[in-house]
Amino acid sequence: MNIRKSILVRVYLAFGLMVFGALAVFAKLVHLQYIDGGEWRAIADSLTIQERIVEAARGNIYSNDGSLLATSVPEYEIRFDAMAIPVERNDVFNSKVDSLANSLAGFFKDKSARQYLVTLKDARAKKQRYVLIKRNVSHQDLKELKQFPLLKTFKEGKSRFSGGLVAVRQNKRILPFTNLAARTIGYKNAKGIDTVLVGLEGAYGNYIDGKSGAQMMQRIAGGVWVPLNREIEVAPVDGSDIIATIDVNMQDMAQRALEKQLKISNADNGCVVLMEVATGEVRAIANFTKDTDGEYREKFNYAIAHGADPGSTFKLASYLAALDDGLIDTNTIVDVGNGTYKVPSHTIRDSHAPKKSKMTAKEAFEESSNVGITKLINTHYGSNPAKFTAKLHKWGLHQPLGLQIPGEGIPIVKTPENRSWSKLSLIQMAYGYELKLTPLQTLVLYNAVANDGKMVAPLFVKEIRHLGNTVQKFNARVINKQIASNEAIQKIQEMLEGVMIKGTGKKLASPLYTSAGKTGTAQMADGAKGYGARRYQSSFAGYFPADKPKYSMIVVIRNPRNGYYGGAIAGPVFKELADMVFANDLSLHGTFATRKVNVAGSKIPLTLKGSKEASVKVYEALGIKSINWSTISQNTADTSSRGIPFSEVSVQEGVVPDVVGMGLADALYTMENAGFKAQIYGKGKVANQSLIPGEKLKLGTNVAIQLH
Repeated sequence: MNIRKSILVRVYLAFGLMVFGALAVFAKLVHLQYIDGGEWRAIADSLTIQERIVEAARGNIYSNDGSLLATSVPEYEIRFDAMAIPVERNDVFNSKVDSLANSLAGFFKDKSARQYLVTLKDARAKKQRYVLIKRNVSHQDLKELKQFPLLKTFKEGKSRFSGGLVAVRQNKRILPFTNLAARTIGYKNAKGIDTVLVGLEGAYGNYIDGKSGAQMMQRIAGGVWVPLNREIEVAPVDGSDIIATIDVNMQDMAQRALEKQLKISNADNGCVVLMEVATGEVRAIANFTKDTDGEYREKFNYAIAHGADPGSTFKLASYLAALDDGLIDTNTIVDVGNGTYKVPSHTIRDSHAPKKSKMTAKEAFEESSNVGITKLINTHYGSNPAKFTAKLHKWGLHQPLGLQIPGEGIPIVKTPENRSWSKLSLIQMAYGYELKLTPLQTLVLYNAVANDGKMVAPLFVKEIRHLGNTVQKFNARVINKQIASNEAIQKIQEMLEGVMIKGTGKKLASPLYTSAGKTGTAQMADGAKGYGARRYQSSFAGYFPADKPKYSMIVVIRNPRNGYYGGAIAGPVFKELADMVFANDLSLHGTFATRKVNVAGSKIPLTLKGSKEASVKVYEALGIKSINWSTISQNTADTSSRGIPFSEVSVQEGVVPDVVGMGLADALYTMENAGFKAQIYGKGKVANQSLIPGEKLKLGTNVAIQLH
């Protein structure tokens, strides 16, 4: 009996516990449903419905001449809503799905119509609303897709069916000129928690990026997020446009000239910067690095970021300091001996044996004598080196330029107070060692000399616009109103011109315009190896035209293997780019008023047959009267005074034109527009053509053109 009671007690106890547990679970469910329910529903919703950012279209970057350097092109991810047409209207879906499959196959040419049909029907059967059709679709292609069956909104009787097209916009950044000034244009990339900012894209991202919009998205099966509504809730605001100072043509010239010389000299890397003297606006900046495959590519902005011993180009600063302090003059005599100068624990050597042992300061500068400048600086500043370094600091050479783009290298121009200062420091600094300057920082000093002493900061952006309206303008920023006296500036200008006339840069001079500059050759330190590895940096800095400077330029080429002197390695880039800029910048050629041609009583200049509009424009600019032969034949032209006759060239497709007397460019243009294929022989202007003018022939017929 006691045993039976014990069992019953245990059963009742177990049953009671089960009831209690059930009541506890029920109570918890009630609590979750009615007390904490709102909170948990919110959490559930947050996991399935979220507000997602809609990226704004980034602003464009334009060059100084209006060319498009960087722009955002919309691309779309095309998806299909298989349930856009109600289930009860399967007949509509079935009647049009074959046509859609055929259209997609013919348009994209990546799958067969059968494959597309299977995908579409399977999506309908599974009631899928976000089936991927194609990625990276252009805006123009999207416009065509909107007209495909089932993808467009259409009416049938009184019913109106929403299209099944879902287009997810993504903005793709492109550079229309590909590698042209790519490093200066830059980019803005997110890497983990950090954002990498490079060039104009990085520096002006706050303007270019615009303001993002928002759209409610819902997570469906498979973790895919789809928009709740087709329309964006908060529309994005497109970014502002940046007007850069870069000139596309000059940039192209700079890159071509630099790359060519890098290949010739087999160098590790190099850079060139072309800047307008008065404004500091950078017209071209190119940087190339030799890649692992031997090709040269823009991988690092050496011009603004790489600080190094400038070498002999820094002699400009040393001479200018001594001239401005009144310690030397251009005719001050310096004894360079045999081209060596012994100082404690070191010997200074010239790269070449001097032509004479005693020369003027101007001659020593023109010949880039290391002995000459170190003797002059040591003689006049040796007892007070702080006076020399104070001059350099007064000019601001020790401070960053505060560029509009990130990544500027920090200059190092030390003083006797620095721990690394030694008895050799003053002498070493005199000819460009024991300090660090980037190529652009060196150029700013040369530009100040060209600008009669006014030092201006380089500009890369001249204007910011939004929807065509100016948001901000950037004008020349003056760093130092007058770095030296007018007398000292004038003397150093004469010395720079002397380099190009009879010094180390005389082979770079042009007969068409004057120029001023300085060659530079510096040994490069190689880590722990020091200067023993015999690696060099070749450079050239200067400006042109020397009599009225408009452009300044610096070229730096590092570790060339086929020679290393600045005049022979970096100099050719300066000359080639300066020649091309001079040829293309008509403002450097004087006014047309000084070039008017007096036709009466003089020999008529040689002209070639060609475009009427182009010919008349040139004639008018040069003050030459032109006569149209067709009007003379009709006795309607005034021929009382002499002029240059021309006749209009008409082009009719399939009719052989008369190109005799034309230049090659005009002849090719005319023949090809008439539909004929030209084969060229000889050089000069067109003397003969194989087809008879006026004949009607088959398009694509070959014609031989003889130049003479």
